Amino acid sequence: MFLEVKNIETYYDKIKVLNGISFTVEEGMITAILGNNGAGKSTTMNSIMGLIDDQPEKGVITFMGEEIQLKDTEKIVRKGISYVPEGRQIFDELTVKENLYVGAYLRKDKKGVTQDMAKMFGHFPVLKERSDQLAGTLSGGEQQMLAIARALMNRPKLMILDEPSLGLSPLLVKEIFKIIEVINQEGITILLVEQNAHMAFEVAHHVYIMENGRFVMQGSAEELKNEEDVQEFYLGVKEIESLKGYQRYKRKRTWR
Repeated sequence: MFLEVKNIETYYDKIKVLNGISFTVEEGMITAILGNNGAGKSTTMNSIMGLIDDQPEKGVITFMGEEIQLKDTEKIVRKGISYVPEGRQIFDELTVKENLYVGAYLRKDKKGVTQDMAKMFGHFPVLKERSDQLAGTLSGGEQQMLAIARALMNRPKLMILDEPSLGLSPLLVKEIFKIIEVINQEGITILLVEQNAHMAFEVAHHVYIMENGRFVMQGSAEELKNEEDVQEFYLGVKEIESLKGYQRYKRKRTWR
C-alpha cells in the first residue's frame, strides 16, 4: 500500500484527538477526508508529517512500505511527501521566486530545480508575472497557488493539501481544484482535507468522512455522494427536518 495509517491515536496534552483511526491512500488516486471543524482532520495530517510534539501514542504509519510515524518531518519530506498546510503559511517577506526555491531546499540538482521553476510558472502564469513580488502582497488565491507550487518543487510522490479552498471565492476555489486535478493527472498522489464537500466529491476517487476523531463513513466518491446521509448532512441536498431525524441519523453513522 502506498500510504497506510493503522490505529493511530494522537493526543494534545492529555486530550485524545484521534481515536485509533485507520485508512489507506492508493498510489495515483485523490483521496479526500471530509469533516467539520474540530473533527481531527488537520491533526491527522500533522501526525503523518511528524508535526505533533508528542508522536502518535499508538499505531503505525507506513509510506511506500517504510514506517514513518517516528521520523522527523525533514526525513518524511525527503521520502517524497509534500504538505500544503491550512492557511498556506508562505514566507511573506520573501519573493515568489524565493518561496519556490525554499520548496526545493532539499534538492541538489540545480538544473532540475531550474526546469521545475519554469514548469511552475507554466502551471501558474500569475506567479511568473509576480515572481519578484513579495509573497505577502499576493491575493489569497495567488498565495494558495504559491503554496501548492512551492510544495511541488520538492518533486513529491504524495502531496497533502489541508483546506486548500479556505477563504477563497467560489471562482478561485474552482480554479484551485482544477489545478489539483492536473497535478494528479501528472502522476502525483493527492491526500486532500476539505470542508467543501461539493468540490472534494468532484475531484476525489475515494472519500473518508470524519467526526470526533474517528471515521464514520468511507467509500468511493461516486458511492458516497449518492448516500442519503451524505447528501443531507454534507452536500446540503435536504434539510434536517427535525431533531428526531437528526438523532436517527446519528444512530445510523457507523464505520462502513
